Amino acid sequence: MSRIGKKPVVVPEKVTVAITDRKIEVKGPKGQLTLVHHAGVNVEKKDNEVVVTPVDLSQKNKALWGLTRTLVDNMVVGVTAGFTKTLLFTGVGYKAAVAGSKLTLNLGYSHPIDYDLPEGISAQVGKNEIVLSGASKELLGFAAAKIRSFRPPEPYKGKGIRYSDETIIRKAGKTGGKK
Repeated sequence: MSRIGKKPVVVPEKVTVAITDRKIEVKGPKGQLTLVHHAGVNVEKKDNEVVVTPVDLSQKNKALWGLTRTLVDNMVVGVTAGFTKTLLFTGVGYKAAVAGSKLTLNLGYSHPIDYDLPEGISAQVGKNEIVLSGASKELLGFAAAKIRSFRPPEPYKGKGIRYSDETIIRKAGKTGGKK
């Protein structure tokens, strides 16, 4: 039995949840999200809660039970509070600027990198950080991973783009010839 799947998702007053066939729509102050769930689980709205149950207790459906419940909970949290992810960039001459939905990065290459942010994701740039925010946790993680991939952190000097909670294990480098 799924411990996570058993818990109902509590829906706040400001949020509306509409369930039709296999499609779940969640609307709130921060936006609107939709999800098409797997046929192995049933999703029902009871009063101010969303309850997820498996069709049968096969191994696959039990795994999908907890996953679907977590996805619905992330949608409810996203449209009420939203999610944020912070990226830090370190390096001489590394700069970032945001204009509308376009993020321009100067990361030591011969050319600047222009990245169009996905719909629903916004960015704010500080001195050496990029703060991404949005309602969809999945889309936010995708955008952060894509930005990080432009210049991943290297282990010798720690230059590059990393998550704010990521630690880079540094290497010693060359110490000269052994005697």
